[in-house]
Amino acid sequence: MANAITLSRFPLLFIYIGLLYTRNATIVFWCVPFVILIALLDTFDGIIARRFGEVSLLGSALDIAVDRAFEIILWVVYSNLLLIPVIIPIIVITRGTLTDTIRAVGMSGGKAAFDQVKHPVSRFLVSSRFMREVYGVTKGTAFALLTLSYGFILLEHPWAGALHLISLLVSWAAVTMTILRGLPVIIEGYTLFKEPPVARKE
Repeated sequence: MANAITLSRFPLLFIYIGLLYTRNATIVFWCVPFVILIALLDTFDGIIARRFGEVSLLGSALDIAVDRAFEIILWVVYSNLLLIPVIIPIIVITRGTLTDTIRAVGMSGGKAAFDQVKHPVSRFLVSSRFMREVYGVTKGTAFALLTLSYGFILLEHPWAGALHLISLLVSWAAVTMTILRGLPVIIEGYTLFKEPPVARKE
């Protein structure tokens, strides 16, 4: 059930993107609650997994994979629509590629993604429910505001510039949190690639 909810975000995401590219302001405004719903499903699948005892390594991997694809695709789309600078998706893709590669190595050893960091500060930034929720809300708010500002831009409304600026500030806040939450994984992850020294043959 939880994994089905996780995977359902893909078709919903593609519908949302298709609606954005209609460039119809009314349709774009309706996309604001739609993208919020898609973002909320990321929280809902976790609740269902815990409620019905469906927490698993596969579920953890799927959740991260879908969430990563969701945010990368959206940042790229927003860049293509000229709502954000291209440096944002470049940062997100670079961070995601590095952290996911490191996490994949750890998960091959049976460790869930959020259990791979050890330092207390790292665990707080990466795996604490507080930081995950704050990060999720910040991302969701950025996506909703960018969608809303796009609707105002299409209408050439006088508020479009101010709203777009606010959406950019929230977007950069989300990207800053992305970097802060990725650094502990990258810094601590080097240990996963360290191999024990090979004994010399005399």
